[in-house]
Amino acid sequence: MTKKKDTANPSPRKDRPALIDETKTKPKKKFGTIFPIVGIGASAGGLAAFESFFSGMPADVDPGMSFVLVQHLAPDHKSLLTEIISRSTRMKVFEVEDGMEVLPNCAYIIPPNRDMTFLDGRLQLIEPVAPRGHRLPIDSFFKSLAQSLHESAIGIVLSGTGSDGTLGVRSIKEEGGMVIAQSPSSSEYNGMPLSAIATGLVDYELSPSEMPAHIIAYVSHVFSSPLQKPATPKHIAENSLQKICALLRAQTGHDFSMYKPSTIHRRIERRMAIHQIAMVDAYIQYLEQAPAEVEALFRDLLIGVTNFFRDPEVFNTFEKEVVPKLFAGKSEGSPIRIWSTGCSTGEEAYSIAILLQEYLEKTKQHFMVQIFATDINSKAIATARSGRYPASIVDDVTPERISRFFAIEDEGSVYRIRKKIRNMLIFSEQDMIKDPPFSKLDCIACRNLLIYIGGALQKKLIPLFHYALRPGGVLFLGTSETVGDFGDLFTAIDRNSKLYLRKENLNSRLPSTIDRFLPPLLQVESSPHRHVSVKRINPVQQPLRELTEQTLLKQFVTAGVLVNAHGDILYLHGRTGQYLEPAQGVSGINNIIKMAREGLHRELSTALHKAQSSSEIVRSLALRVKTNGHFTSVDLTICPVTANHAEFADQLYLVILKPTSQFECELMQKNGPLGVDEVVGGSGKEENMDVATLRQELLAKDEYLKSTIEELETSNEELKSSNEEMQSINEELQSSNEELETSKEELQSVNEELTTVNTELQNKLIDLSQANNDMSNLLSGTGIATIFVDNRLCIMRFTPAATRIINLIPVDIGRPVGHIVSKMVGYDSLIIDVQSVLETLLPKELEVQTTEGKWYTMRIQPYRTIENVIEGVVITFVDITEMKKSRELLQDAYDQLRLAGIARDSQDAITVLNTDGDILAWNPSAQRIFGWTEKEALTMNIQDMLPKDIQAQELEKIRLVAAGDIPVPYETSRKNKEGQTLPVWLTASFLADDAGHVYAMAVTQRTTMRKDNT
Repeated sequence: MTKKKDTANPSPRKDRPALIDETKTKPKKKFGTIFPIVGIGASAGGLAAFESFFSGMPADVDPGMSFVLVQHLAPDHKSLLTEIISRSTRMKVFEVEDGMEVLPNCAYIIPPNRDMTFLDGRLQLIEPVAPRGHRLPIDSFFKSLAQSLHESAIGIVLSGTGSDGTLGVRSIKEEGGMVIAQSPSSSEYNGMPLSAIATGLVDYELSPSEMPAHIIAYVSHVFSSPLQKPATPKHIAENSLQKICALLRAQTGHDFSMYKPSTIHRRIERRMAIHQIAMVDAYIQYLEQAPAEVEALFRDLLIGVTNFFRDPEVFNTFEKEVVPKLFAGKSEGSPIRIWSTGCSTGEEAYSIAILLQEYLEKTKQHFMVQIFATDINSKAIATARSGRYPASIVDDVTPERISRFFAIEDEGSVYRIRKKIRNMLIFSEQDMIKDPPFSKLDCIACRNLLIYIGGALQKKLIPLFHYALRPGGVLFLGTSETVGDFGDLFTAIDRNSKLYLRKENLNSRLPSTIDRFLPPLLQVESSPHRHVSVKRINPVQQPLRELTEQTLLKQFVTAGVLVNAHGDILYLHGRTGQYLEPAQGVSGINNIIKMAREGLHRELSTALHKAQSSSEIVRSLALRVKTNGHFTSVDLTICPVTANHAEFADQLYLVILKPTSQFECELMQKNGPLGVDEVVGGSGKEENMDVATLRQELLAKDEYLKSTIEELETSNEELKSSNEEMQSINEELQSSNEELETSKEELQSVNEELTTVNTELQNKLIDLSQANNDMSNLLSGTGIATIFVDNRLCIMRFTPAATRIINLIPVDIGRPVGHIVSKMVGYDSLIIDVQSVLETLLPKELEVQTTEGKWYTMRIQPYRTIENVIEGVVITFVDITEMKKSRELLQDAYDQLRLAGIARDSQDAITVLNTDGDILAWNPSAQRIFGWTEKEALTMNIQDMLPKDIQAQELEKIRLVAAGDIPVPYETSRKNKEGQTLPVWLTASFLADDAGHVYAMAVTQRTTMRKDNT
């Protein structure tokens, strides 16, 4: 069950549950006229969202509410937000000044480098204390708005990064307000909206332009008029409420019929306002048609508003007064068992775990701490299990605890509980109203939960907690809760902090609330005196002795009183009003001596004293007791009572008061009964033979009667002995039955705990299986061959790609890696390299080739666990075959590029001719010497450069030079572009492909030193 805090007006005193501490009820603060105030928070991307929001406001109607804008602003730059918003709305827009009064139909904007709160209708500016980047101005303002306006508060979270506003959303929902978040799809930065939505408390997810219409509709439904306080919740008929509870029970399995009606009424009214439904019957019809709304109402009833170390002073007291007691008297290593009921999202349970861990570290002791944290809200339990909380928890947790017990994730926007704290807790869904409780607990934390449930259920839960706690266990309640009328079960450790110590319940062996977890064969029924319990056993199994005794008690009613050595009354039987009357003065413990009527007081006191000193039965006969103006004769008997039970350490006495019979009264008046001798002797000498005969017969019958009485007494003794044996057997059977009952209850509690642990382990197995599947798919998807080897050089795991390099099959897992034949060529030092990495912890990388001709980069690095323990190595093979080929191609291209550079930079004219003499290549020196550009030359034939006298045979001579048939250099001549003839020295060589076929000739031409003067 999720704990919440309700701040509605308290109901009249006579209707309040007995377990609510009225001294903690705080009246709501009022300031002038109440009207809705909308707090809007934004960060990055907020300007566009603000403009879109105000553009959606009606252009011709005042909204009748105020808007306060809180944005993360640069502290050293003047804000232009006021001017920008003024262009988008007809309302007056102000930059807030300290103490400015909030008026309807106005917009207020926070100034730079200031935090802001709302108090008594005014906006208060505060100089920030937290360093830049750690400030949470939206949370701060939303909290103050909720505390001041309660259900009139409306909060909106717009675009922004981080989680500012999340705790403020919880505060507004705690007070019954309304919350809207910008839809992530419409947000420029969705960090803040997503964080608010993740709480499960957001009423609407809308784009900024859609928000004004929903706010106006909501306000018009909740408020009778815009400038009045919220309308008083309508009274929901009992029949309608039962229908709604039935729908909730049918879909969720949880019964809300025993909750306080005022709590349910407020939540139903709020849901009706959100959906614009005016009539309860129409809302019931909507619930029947929309299962999602039933779930939403269920979540609304379970608003888990909590935080770390809520009520810091209370937790300080818990740390100082309770935590040491939990470990006191226990041997090291023994379990510490705690139950956190209604744990919601887990902050309170984790807070207790942190306090226990700090104590263990301080005392350097080791105990097995088990904290069972339960709730009926599955989403809240999922959040608690994840242990991830927004960065705004820094307001509630000290920096020292943040660094020790939390890990920062997602660039500082999320804090995760560390493993050593998480392992202390077991989270489970459990309804403590219907599910068996845990047992033998050292502490139960049930804070801010009892205030939401009815008085009848509250009075069942407190004895249930008493049963679940071990002797000396601690009950930890909320600041507005008490143990009520159960002061005989708990004694206060600290009343202000609501810490209670379990007391031994001397007068009750089994709490009446436990009967709902037991089969109907055995029930527990409370007598008119609550502290005395009587067991009702099936009539078929009822012993004959007990049946006889009950019948006799009904026929012969004798007044009896069970008292202790001081005369304090523990139990009354029969009608004692004739002999006892209440004493004057303050009513407290009733004492039989003080209550004795006139004529009984002295004898009763004396007889009780004699019984205490002698430990024997004491009788006083024919006492004259004054009753209603006349005297009644009564016989007083006091019998010592032996209670074979450890709970009754004091000696007990049974006081029996029986009216004296008429015959005994007459005998007492004559100083005792008359004997036969006295009757006969009284006849004197006038007795005759008949009288003597009668006397003889009387004496004979007297002897016979005495003999019969002796025989009867002997038989009675035998029967008594048999009866005692039967009684002893019956008591043993009863004791065995009680032990079996206790064992059954313990087994049920243990079974519940095992179920809880099993659920936790199943969740962990699911997570582990998912992680394993993800890892397997990741390793297979990358295509990287990977082999995991332990410290003994045995194979732990490998990916399918590894079989292409080393001959591995599934049965090779567990075998030494050195026993496996690899396909690597020229590399046989794998074992040496693995051992070297294990010794030095330095990664090693080298290139290897397989028999298939493929190349791989092999990397060997240590296998590290999360705890930074080396448990082997990881060998990976990355295919670099294509990279190798690309490298070779690159080398060839480089070589060709180098040759091209030589040809380009040469001072000789270098040309390439095909077999027909067409020019295929032309270097810059050729252009310099002959004048034609490369573009022009590539369209020419060698014949175009030859003087006419050598054109016919020059191409053939070039072929001969290339073939080596003419010595080189060969002197010849060429024409340039201007038509001049130039003498040149020529060398040539054939160019052939890989097959040896000549496809061209490379010709090098150098001009001679002589001048041509023609």
